[in-house]
Amino acid sequence: MLKILFSPAEGKKSGGTQQKQQLFGATNARDTILQAYNDIVLSEDETSIKQLFGIKKWADCQEYLCDIFDAPLLPAIERYRGVAYQYLDFDSLPTNAKEYLYNNTIIFSNLYGPLLGADTIANYKVKQGNTIGSFAPDKFYKERFSYQLDLYLAQSDILDLRAGYYDKFYKINKPYTTLKFLKNGKTVSHWAKAYRGIVLREIAKHNVDSLEAFLKLSIEGLHLQESKTTKNKTEIIYTIEE
Repeated sequence: MLKILFSPAEGKKSGGTQQKQQLFGATNARDTILQAYNDIVLSEDETSIKQLFGIKKWADCQEYLCDIFDAPLLPAIERYRGVAYQYLDFDSLPTNAKEYLYNNTIIFSNLYGPLLGADTIANYKVKQGNTIGSFAPDKFYKERFSYQLDLYLAQSDILDLRAGYYDKFYKINKPYTTLKFLKNGKTVSHWAKAYRGIVLREIAKHNVDSLEAFLKLSIEGLHLQESKTTKNKTEIIYTIEE
């Protein structure tokens, strides 16, 4: 099966309905960093809270000031609302495509670490790169979850659509594929998020089950130019068509 590694987003959908928390790699290790987050959020220390959230105005922090262990939950693939997720447009997908994303997407959260698309999470705020109490999320999750991810991904093809920062959370130890987008001969940086969302949407719509099938997938607006393999990484290069 094809598994897609994906980034989270700063923007999130508020609210939720589910109360039962389902998370990848059931382990008590995650509880320690979640508790550290909760301690700060419930501390009423405005300076510490604003620093953790990466928010300047106290009024903008209010929607995140809740007990994370007793907050409404949403599946991770539905919680995030950044550029990539806008172009993924989860809500408009058919049921089978949604189920595909629930089961085959792994999102690397700055608070929760690796999550399956179906894993239910609260509305939270952690600025990328920030520590949570004494914990550096990237180092914490790399140390505690890499072995579980290795086992989980052992029999799957891997398409890594993460932004480069999230490589810190998990180093892939088997052959995998990444994408690069060119426009007018230049690498697209910020808008690469949009194209990752577009690609993930097409993969889900067609229930792509392998890299071989992915390479045969025609994606409107993208032309497969070439691929390059270095060690265990294959980079597929797309040109963006006008």
